[in-house]
Amino acid sequence: MNDEIRVDPSLTPFFNPQGIALIGASADPNKLGYALARNLVQSNYPGALHFVNPKGGTLLGRKVYTNILEVPEPVDLAILLVPAPAIPGLLRDCGRRGISAAIIGAGGFRETGEEGAALEEECLAIARKYYIRLLGPNCIGIMDTHLPLDATFLPPPPPRPGDVAFISHSGAIMAAVVDWARGQDLGLSHLISLGNQADICETDVLAPLALDVHTQVLTLYLEGVRDGRRFVHEATKVSRVKPIVALKVGRFASGQRAVASHTGALAGRESAFSAAFWRAGVIRAETSEEMFDWARALAWSPLPKGRSIAILTSAGGPGVTAADALEINGMQLADLKPETVAQLKQILPSAASFYNPVDMLATATPEQYAACLQAMLLDEGVHGALVIIPPLPMQTAGAVAKALIPVIYISDKPVAVTLMGDRLIQEAIEHFRAARIPEYRFPERAASALAILAQRADFLSRPAGEPQPLADIDHEQVKRLLQPYLEGAIALGNAIPLPAEVLNQILEAYGVPTLAIRMAKTSEEAVQLAEQVGFPVALKVASSAITHKSDIGGVLLDLPDGESVAHGFDVILQNARQAHPEAGVQGVYVQRMTRPGQEVIIGATQDEQFGALVMFGSGGVEVEALQDVAFALAPITDHEIEHLLQTTWAGRKLGGYRNLPPADRQAVVDVLKRVAQLAADFPQLAEVEINPLRVFEAGKGAVVVDARAQIKTG
Repeated sequence: MNDEIRVDPSLTPFFNPQGIALIGASADPNKLGYALARNLVQSNYPGALHFVNPKGGTLLGRKVYTNILEVPEPVDLAILLVPAPAIPGLLRDCGRRGISAAIIGAGGFRETGEEGAALEEECLAIARKYYIRLLGPNCIGIMDTHLPLDATFLPPPPPRPGDVAFISHSGAIMAAVVDWARGQDLGLSHLISLGNQADICETDVLAPLALDVHTQVLTLYLEGVRDGRRFVHEATKVSRVKPIVALKVGRFASGQRAVASHTGALAGRESAFSAAFWRAGVIRAETSEEMFDWARALAWSPLPKGRSIAILTSAGGPGVTAADALEINGMQLADLKPETVAQLKQILPSAASFYNPVDMLATATPEQYAACLQAMLLDEGVHGALVIIPPLPMQTAGAVAKALIPVIYISDKPVAVTLMGDRLIQEAIEHFRAARIPEYRFPERAASALAILAQRADFLSRPAGEPQPLADIDHEQVKRLLQPYLEGAIALGNAIPLPAEVLNQILEAYGVPTLAIRMAKTSEEAVQLAEQVGFPVALKVASSAITHKSDIGGVLLDLPDGESVAHGFDVILQNARQAHPEAGVQGVYVQRMTRPGQEVIIGATQDEQFGALVMFGSGGVEVEALQDVAFALAPITDHEIEHLLQTTWAGRKLGGYRNLPPADRQAVVDVLKRVAQLAADFPQLAEVEINPLRVFEAGKGAVVVDARAQIKTG
């Protein structure tokens, strides 16, 4: 996959500039222009460095040019740190000067309102005219600890050189991470503040960092993405080369839009982001602490070949805590082989616990820690280890660390260390960090890191490739069926529902098995239709305004004869008019009953960022209450289908449960593929929902019992 990653050459000046011009350099120590000039000089940037200010003079022993046009070669990156209204004119000067890249640090643009947005658009237009790539505006700048280059105005010193890159939509978060990383002695490779992203966005910088020899892990603080499908495409390629850990914020701010289906109600921006991240192999962190906990493990640890973990501790309580944490994170305790247990018994006193978790007791020595860990890591059934070092009564944590490091070094299995305490473990912290061995304060964090390593290994074991389109579908038939309703939606300027008969025809054109359904406008017509499809039948109110039909008595099942159908027709109309007098009731649908089976929901909706999403989960009337659903991008891959089935109770239950025999899992897989393809092929279908899909016994297929859909205008 490495050869598939392509770096836009226009971005080179941001990652390897030959010369930099700081426009807005200041001799006033109280101004940002001075702080940025100071950082550029003190970072020992090896290229040409020029300062520009209309006042001229000298700054930090260097000449200050009065105009960018006077600056000598080489210069391919300009940093503009001047008030926002002056930026357009200076960008034009940069264009005439032949500078191909610019960082705009000033605020006062789109983030301030309409006037600022107009100014930002003007700057972007100028940049495009002169083929200038822009970072910002309203950003802190960039750091490269290996070049080295500190093109920010943050207080020195920068973080030490390391192997974790950090990309941030927030300048304040980046500033905090820089200071935190110094305190944690966490080495960073690149830091990129994106600001308003008038031009360069988060997706643009993935490829350059993936190919950077000093970067082992990419971390992202995201408030959104500009182009969802492009992000997924690029991140998928990058994730095959370097792990990406993302903290996506703003999870609960978008509100709930008005929808006409369970799928629409349960889908949201975060469902789309989670589905996109899963396809791309992006690891989603819930907190900033998690993001960097996982980044250290990913940068410094080998990947496990399984999920069986051995715990080594000198205290029982932390060992039990670690065991619980591993299970919560989808890992498991390794079963130690008899020969491993025998070896442990030779190392430890008889009062110790020799079965996982291995408790060496409080009298454990550094030598016992090292010997036990080595024995456990040599066990073929152990895929990794979690070592716990609480304050020891007769030993120092530092001595234990020095004994463990050689053992961890020679192993090809991951080891996460838990150093419990504070003052008594500082020496051990320094030893482990210098040795690039991930250490954490509590077992829960160490267990979480080991689980992420397993998740990364699972992703890399997935075959790369795009979803395969289905061949046995009638695309043209669906176009013909949708056209009149699309015209109607355009005329109304709003989304409109599709009649059940039309939706059934659309599903059938895509190979989805359905039950014949017909609408009756009178009780006599209902009886005639029931006789045609065959008893027993179901009756359902025909009204797009009534979502939960069964809640208001709008559904009757297993009607055995004409008399019950005629009576049921009247009952349904009466119930609907009493519950929703304002709803337009077109009539009553008549549908043949089918045999029992498991019920699941399959739906699709359109996300503004990522396009078509497909949903799978527990069906029936309580779908929103249960919320046993999962989402994936559409069209869908086989691995994503497996993920949907394994992460929902509805999917796991297809294998059989108690008195339920195994259901036709392959039929569900087939319908998922077809609905996902339909949603991807026709984005004008705002929502499609099958609830329920009745799934029969293994080998007996499945059928759509009820479905609904809306078509949108654009």
